Amino acid sequence: MAAQQLEIDDTTLFDNLDDHQLEFDGEVDGDAYQFAVQYSVLEALSGSQPDGDAEESFRRYRDPIVQAALTALSKGPDRPIIVISENDLDQDARA
Repeated sequence: MAAQQLEIDDTTLFDNLDDHQLEFDGEVDGDAYQFAVQYSVLEALSGSQPDGDAEESFRRYRDPIVQAALTALSKGPDRPIIVISENDLDQDARA
């Protein structure tokens, strides 16, 4: 079985300041999903809290975020939005 791949639609990136997360749409194995990566994930990867640069941090740490998104998706693909938390990060990816 081939490993799952996440195709992110970069045009859907939305910095949700109120909920402290960056939201985006993606496709895995032909199925569309909505994702939200918590700021705490970006902080764990970069070592600093996003301050108006969440999209830049997302782009810089895209690969570990994609892996974390697939982990989060595997925990419950039927949720309306797949929230990516620090628990979904590979231990090696953390700063």
